[in-house]
Amino acid sequence: MNAATALPRPRAAQSHLGALRRTQLETVLRDVAGETRFALYVLVGPRQDPAPRLAAAQALATRHGWTVADRTFDLTGPTHPATRPQLARLLGAARRREIHGILAASRIDISDDDREYAAMLAQIRDAGAALALAREENVL
Repeated sequence: MNAATALPRPRAAQSHLGALRRTQLETVLRDVAGETRFALYVLVGPRQDPAPRLAAAQALATRHGWTVADRTFDLTGPTHPATRPQLARLLGAARRREIHGILAASRIDISDDDREYAAMLAQIRDAGAALALAREENVL
């Protein structure tokens, strides 16, 4: 499902998923000793420039004083998150404790589908990391 054809999400689902993501982020950040390392990640289509979305993510890292350990993007467009090679690589980096989290420009970099998004939040949590967004869930 892509952002152009997605049905409007109920506010309750957006609020729940946003609260879940923020809680995971707070939990991870509370346990960090030393520098906080995030990888910037965005999703773009084959002919889109990732630079503006990466800049939005970089701005959040700068505001919080987080170290950017990696910058990457997938060119697959709105495919299922499990099919994206760079996102998978970042999950591996999180499992190896190379990064504390993934920082995206907005929720659509992960998924605009509530179930896919919730599943990715669980995968990121299970990898010992968190997801930070430059824009809240209700701002795609």
